[in-house]
Amino acid sequence: MSAKQVVRKQVSDSLVAAGLYSKPAALAMLAKQFIGFGPRLPDPEKALRQPEGLAGRCSRLDVPTLVAAYAKGLYPEAGKWWAPSERAVSFPENAYISQRVWRLLQTQAFGVTFDEDFAAVLRACAPEPALAEAFLALHRAGYAHSIEAWDRNGQLAGGLYGLSIGRAFFTEGMFSRERDAAAVAFVTLSCHLQYWDFALNDGKRIIGKLSQLGFTVVPRSAFNNLLSNATVAPTRVGRWNVETGLDTARWNPKFAGTGKATRSSGTTGRDTPPPSA
Repeated sequence: MSAKQVVRKQVSDSLVAAGLYSKPAALAMLAKQFIGFGPRLPDPEKALRQPEGLAGRCSRLDVPTLVAAYAKGLYPEAGKWWAPSERAVSFPENAYISQRVWRLLQTQAFGVTFDEDFAAVLRACAPEPALAEAFLALHRAGYAHSIEAWDRNGQLAGGLYGLSIGRAFFTEGMFSRERDAAAVAFVTLSCHLQYWDFALNDGKRIIGKLSQLGFTVVPRSAFNNLLSNATVAPTRVGRWNVETGLDTARWNPKFAGTGKATRSSGTTGRDTPPPSA
């Protein structure tokens, strides 16, 4: 078998495995990248309509490639790069705090930490194995972070993990073992993102409960414009910690600067309605 035939067979096998063999545009795109004539990272604006958001084949998941890809508006999944026509985006000032989550914050039902047990959060969210390894490497490099919600017995009740580039955060996965534990972790993260002057939090697609947390749909071109401005800022590389000067129970997303802790902030504000109610 010639080298060209070997390449064709590998491309064919890859497309069959992905269920894309009957789609000519996908075949042309992936074949071009597979044999090395395409760009290292595809153009997200040229992502396909069918399969929706497919931008190209992903053959590398090293730290530099992933940081560059996310900053460009791409993300990996099932060995492909994706850039959906619409993105689920949370702006810190639009974070939604339900009355129940607000009560959980007021009563300190969960203790929230950052980067305390990234591996445990990753296992609970259960990404595909290749991405799990990639995000462990990103965490070791100081780009990927976890937000943990602990119950009063010290057990991990929920949380989320994601990637930080410049002033953009990319939420990769969330989980809850107790009701609204992940929402408490998310609101705490959003409070910190506003405090740290982050511009946005990307959730990829509106699925699950993202809309209940304040995520909204943004067209791809607008998202990429926002992203290009956000990712030129310096990145908070390294371990993250909960700010001692912040109290999420006192935070109103609509007003930057709220949420600052006071000596008695642990249980104050119970008569104040939740900001998003």
